Amino acid sequence: MKLSKFLALILRHQPERFGLALDEEGWVPLSEVMEVLRGLPNFRWATRADVMEIVEKGSGDGKRRFEVEGDRIRARYGHSIARRIRYTPCTPPARLYHGTSPEALPSIRREGLKPMGRQYVHLSPDPETAVQVGKRHAPHPVVLTVRAAEAHTAGVQFYRAEESVYLSQPIPPDFLEFPEGE
Repeated sequence: MKLSKFLALILRHQPERFGLALDEEGWVPLSEVMEVLRGLPNFRWATRADVMEIVEKGSGDGKRRFEVEGDRIRARYGHSIARRIRYTPCTPPARLYHGTSPEALPSIRREGLKPMGRQYVHLSPDPETAVQVGKRHAPHPVVLTVRAAEAHTAGVQFYRAEESVYLSQPIPPDFLEFPEGE
């Protein structure tokens, strides 16, 4: 888990702090990442096999946050740096879901879903996954239903980053369903 979080730091948020120069789509040579790991006392133990296990199996929560292509590695989504990771647009299912904190609801009702410091809005394929995502923001998250097919027809682009993660451009409130009483 520590290695996965550190990879997120260096590949999503602060690559320059560790001397990494990501290309325009977020790729960096895996050998450079391994060099960073070998240079830090807390991660000298990490091998290429350890990194590849995180790439292939995820970090315990089932999400595959990183990908390797040839001798390059990148974070798949969740970037706060100014790289625009490109994904192939997809036709989303009729409904997707978004877990959030109850405190965020007034803003979402007014403005819709926004990336909030990320490059894309993150959506889940089912309410259960959205609850798990929402628990990162609140102990008792609220799950919104996104009428994704309607939003897509209206011009909102959707992307599938992995099996349990859809990404989108901002979603206007017209395409959101709020739980009763929320």
